[in-house]
Amino acid sequence: MTVALMWEARAVDGKGPELLEWVHAQVLAAEPERREVLRAPQDRVLVLTWWDEPFDADLPELPEPADHLISRAVHRWRFESVEVTPAP
Repeated sequence: MTVALMWEARAVDGKGPELLEWVHAQVLAAEPERREVLRAPQDRVLVLTWWDEPFDADLPELPEPADHLISRAVHRWRFESVEVTPAP
């Protein structure tokens, strides 16, 4: 099973580049199969990691950044891959 972890933070105005640097500097206790970092307007940063683990596995996640970097608490979600069956 593939599990995807999503981590999303909104930087304090003007701190988007600093938050991106912080994200890139974070080392997880284990390496995911894939890790992608994205950004969006309003200095938002999204990190997606993919793991070949059960949905409820204990997986390393990015921590909460320092308060001076973020304008609100980090949002986190966990999803599992599903098989798509073609229509007959």
